[in-house]
Amino acid sequence: MITNSFDDDRCKSISENLKLIREKISESAIKSGRNYEDIKLMAVTKTVPVEYINYSIDNCGIDLIGENKVQEFLSKKDTLHLDGVEKHLIGHLQTNKVKKIVPLVDMIQSVDSVHLAEEISKQALNNSIVSDILLEVNIGSEESKTGFDKEAFLESLSKISELPNLNVKGIMTIPPICDTEKELKEYFTTMSQYFNDIKEKQYKNFNMEILSMGMSGDYETAIECGANLVRIGSLIYGARIYK
Repeated sequence: MITNSFDDDRCKSISENLKLIREKISESAIKSGRNYEDIKLMAVTKTVPVEYINYSIDNCGIDLIGENKVQEFLSKKDTLHLDGVEKHLIGHLQTNKVKKIVPLVDMIQSVDSVHLAEEISKQALNNSIVSDILLEVNIGSEESKTGFDKEAFLESLSKISELPNLNVKGIMTIPPICDTEKELKEYFTTMSQYFNDIKEKQYKNFNMEILSMGMSGDYETAIECGANLVRIGSLIYGARIYK
């Protein structure tokens, strides 16, 4: 429901943006031999005011949101319309904030070390819950980005599979900025290969269902290369405004 504090034009843009994004998701899914229903659309809500997040939930069918920062999610959660909405943390998570977030979200997508996985396992055990997680791969080996280094990632899987109260549901990545479509596809295809290889090995506590890759600028290519969850923010809500 729109209140007087809303910008009607912005709400209209959100609706139109989502209609176009869903059409493109459907087209990309068909190109990869799948259907629209096979792809999850996450609305990334970083810096987005609560009223517009609620508008997208109440009026546009958004049922999966992702926040980058623990503090921002905590400041919003009590005023968000979260009934029936999945909540994921997708940004880098410091171990000293794990205790705050583990009981509140449905999934942590940005598990980038064995140490972090151990802390999530510990806090999940303390809360008598099982935490769904994705393992983040630094597919481009960029120093500026978090995520498992490609070599360390494969070596860490056995250790993570032994941790209690964790359910590893898949993997995620943010690729480097690429000069060509061919280069971008190589990164996404490598991730798709990792996803399928890990699924075949059937590690304990691993239920490989989600390949999370693709954002506002590259989600169509990601889907064509096998992604089944895309994380889209500015293309839905407009350019981010940082305070």
